[in-house]
Amino acid sequence: MKLRFLFFVFFSQSLIAQKVPLKLWYNKPAEYFEEALVVGNGNQGATIFGGTKTDKIFLNDITLWSGEPVNPYMNKDAYKAFPAVKEALQNENYRAADSLIRQIQGKYSESFAPLGTMYIDFGHENPSNYYRELSLDDAISKVNYKAGKTIISKEYFYSHPDKAFIIKFKSSVPGQLNFTIRFDSQLKHSVKSENDLLHFAGRAPIKADPNYVNNKIDPVVFADNRGTRFSGNIFIKKQTGKTVKTENSIGVQNGTEAILMVCMATSFNGFDKDPEKDGKNEQAIVSQRLSRIKNTPYLVLKDKHAADYKKYFDRVKLDLKPDLSVNLPTDERLRRYATGAEDKYLETLYFQYGRYLLISSSRTEGVPANLQGLWNPHMRPPWSSNYTMNINAEENYWLAENTNLSEMHQPFLSFVENLEKTGRISAKTFYNANGWVCHHNSDIWGMTNPVGDFGKGDPVWANWSMGATWASTHLWEHYIYTKDVDFLKNKAYPLMKGAAEFCLDMLIKDKKNQFITAVGTSPENVYITDKGYKGATLYGATADLAMIRELFIDLIEATNVLGGDYDFKNKLEEVLANMHPYQVGKKGNLQEWYYDWEDAEPKHRHQSHLYGMYPGNHISMAETPGLAAAAKTSLEIKGDETTGWSKGWRINLWARLWDGNRSYKMYRELLKYVEPDGVKVSYQRGGGTYPNLFDAHPPFQIDGNFGGAAAVAEMLVQSTFDKIYLLPALPDAWKSGSVKGLRARGGFEIDLEWENGQLKSARVKGKPGGETELVYKGKSKTIKVANGGVATW
Repeated sequence: MKLRFLFFVFFSQSLIAQKVPLKLWYNKPAEYFEEALVVGNGNQGATIFGGTKTDKIFLNDITLWSGEPVNPYMNKDAYKAFPAVKEALQNENYRAADSLIRQIQGKYSESFAPLGTMYIDFGHENPSNYYRELSLDDAISKVNYKAGKTIISKEYFYSHPDKAFIIKFKSSVPGQLNFTIRFDSQLKHSVKSENDLLHFAGRAPIKADPNYVNNKIDPVVFADNRGTRFSGNIFIKKQTGKTVKTENSIGVQNGTEAILMVCMATSFNGFDKDPEKDGKNEQAIVSQRLSRIKNTPYLVLKDKHAADYKKYFDRVKLDLKPDLSVNLPTDERLRRYATGAEDKYLETLYFQYGRYLLISSSRTEGVPANLQGLWNPHMRPPWSSNYTMNINAEENYWLAENTNLSEMHQPFLSFVENLEKTGRISAKTFYNANGWVCHHNSDIWGMTNPVGDFGKGDPVWANWSMGATWASTHLWEHYIYTKDVDFLKNKAYPLMKGAAEFCLDMLIKDKKNQFITAVGTSPENVYITDKGYKGATLYGATADLAMIRELFIDLIEATNVLGGDYDFKNKLEEVLANMHPYQVGKKGNLQEWYYDWEDAEPKHRHQSHLYGMYPGNHISMAETPGLAAAAKTSLEIKGDETTGWSKGWRINLWARLWDGNRSYKMYRELLKYVEPDGVKVSYQRGGGTYPNLFDAHPPFQIDGNFGGAAAVAEMLVQSTFDKIYLLPALPDAWKSGSVKGLRARGGFEIDLEWENGQLKSARVKGKPGGETELVYKGKSKTIKVANGGVATW
């Protein structure tokens, strides 16, 4: 193929011809949470069942959690136990190390709380022509059905500009709209009707233990005048009909059209402020929000919402040339796909659904999307719906930069700022170390201690200490996509340096005079020593060293950008040069442990020792082919059957190995149909996708959605600080297609078109631009593109 390189601004609009509506749709109401459709404005969300007798809607606010600001001094003498753990490992006494390290634990995280449930009673028992959808193009959900001779239509959207959940009901026959609204909550709450609105208020518990803790008494504790408060108003704006109400319900009789405006708020005022004593005035916020919109026409609210959403969502278009003759409900599409049928529309839909979910759940400063995004119906949700820092919280943000949603990365990046403040105290009190640390779990209160209820937690998950190391690499990622030097200088670099200072204090020299971590674990995995002991605690875990390498490499690059801090740079370079190198085991795999030990679970869901290949960048096909080959062998040993979030990770890893067909195989498996949790099934349910396209761990965890979406972009474009690889892992199944708007490191935006498996055209826009090298099938070309400038290949 002859490659031609030209500079010009014009680019044919025929590259992207995506006119097919992107929507999830169904021909019946949802019965289970995993069938319902979700909307959100990045701070609050609703889960819509679309019922006809009763329309059930779960409501959530991402700032409504159990608990109060964490006491970072909860185990202030824990550091005294650390030398004994180090000594046990130096003596190869792994059993003692596993026992002693339990003294270096603190409390569990708090739990994300369900705000409440709206019940809208219509009483339509046996409707016909039922239709329910969620449009990804404008973030609007709709329900239509026929009740007798009347068509009932409903529209739902959650507005970011107006901070309100808006619903419109309409009857095709005048005077036939009748409904009653009720509210209930699992939290302490009150409900009362006032004029044309229903008011509710309450508070979250001060403690909600994780669902896996078998408490005999009081796993959930409420207290008067403590905890986060919430408040909300449901306002009815009708054209005709009569408002009817009881003490705790409100509704409409004989109406034709009605608009519901739902405004909510909490007293949460920051991770370090008491939400009761120093909280926001949530009732005043609700009243202000409602007063601003109650007289605004519905179409104005709708247009503002759509315009705000589309300015993010429309940045990326993907066209895989789907077969448009297939038009099936989404759940039927999934079932059909599971039989092996081709469905490029479904594959595109899943990718764009991940982007939709991130826009809808990640627009709150300092409060990122959690394990369930922001949609949670449980008082004690799975794994507390918290921030699991050993993969899941970070996986939520793998798609933020490369799928052109950098603004949605900000909640996580600002959350890291919160973690640093408590993390410095945790570093001192648990290790007597400098810098800052974060462990396995965190929550809205910026908790950074090792979890485990002060010694009850298994070290295999409770005592992992690389959360700050991993999270800090996101700061550098944001910089290399945006090249925002002010962000790097004033926010990213100090936080990254603090995380690195902790790592330096955790490093010791081994018998070969190489740097290793003195104490560590490999997330949630268990080794078997040559003497048969099964344990978690060890020195020199590959995952620890991989994350430290990546952070140190990033920091060295950051000092090159910023200039100065040369003594610290020299220290990092010295340690990197003398760090214990990766080892290839007897099976040809990349070793997970310092020694070539066996895994207790060879097919374990975590693959943290492959971090350097993805999400890290220091192992690659181009630069370290030997290590890449060993990583590939590790993946082959693990196999492809795993949990939903782990599938998302492995798809990205196979993409980095430039094996598009293996990536695609696992992408198909990520889309394996899984019945809702409430359905009793006789077969084993592995990771996959629920009817509403939620990721099935199982149960639901949103990280698989985000990881899977990131992997689609990774198959089409990969990049380093100075190179962009075009179609590096294009699967045979995606023979022809186009994509517009993906981002690349170095500050670029990429449009591609391919045909018969070959690159047809590429367009590179400077955002802000600079110099990079385009690489395609072994051929390369260096380009220099100014901010706003365009190059084509």
